[in-house]
Amino acid sequence: GWDVAATGRRAERLDALRREIEAAGGGCRTLAFDIRDEAACHAALDGLERIDLLVNNAGLSWTGLFQDTAYDAWRRLFTVNVDGAYHCIQAVLPRMLHEKEGNIINVTSIWGLHGASCEVAYAATKAALVGLTKSLAAELAPSGIRVNAVAPGCIDSDMLRALGKDTVASLAQETPLGRIGTA
Repeated sequence: GWDVAATGRRAERLDALRREIEAAGGGCRTLAFDIRDEAACHAALDGLERIDLLVNNAGLSWTGLFQDTAYDAWRRLFTVNVDGAYHCIQAVLPRMLHEKEGNIINVTSIWGLHGASCEVAYAATKAALVGLTKSLAAELAPSGIRVNAVAPGCIDSDMLRALGKDTVASLAQETPLGRIGTA
């Protein structure tokens, strides 16, 4: 029953999501922008009347040995995965503080809790979100704002499929249910 403001870089994906939400009886507004752009993020979110819940789920991955991780790839992951969450929280927080209520959910990963060989950069960004979540939860609790994180395991997605069938099969074997999760 909530109205949704869906954000992302790809307008065609946002339009498909809007149609799906509207077909289910919900309301949806789409906002296409690059989360790495602080000004664009603020401009898009400032235009919303009310924000009860912010879900920070933008994320990029990079797979490879740490010694082969170029600094520009490292920064790109942090710019999307961590700075993007920072920009969105900064954009909505003044209103949440004024209302003395709100919810922020940061989507991290099991790799942010346990680490992952050949995914050091990705795991480091997700660990940063865990620290952000815990610290911000303590800071904002007196203002009635809840901050939580969700740390899913391997979920069937474009990001996971890019690893290849053999790697995905191996990851599935490592999970307690022996399969990859679905959204």
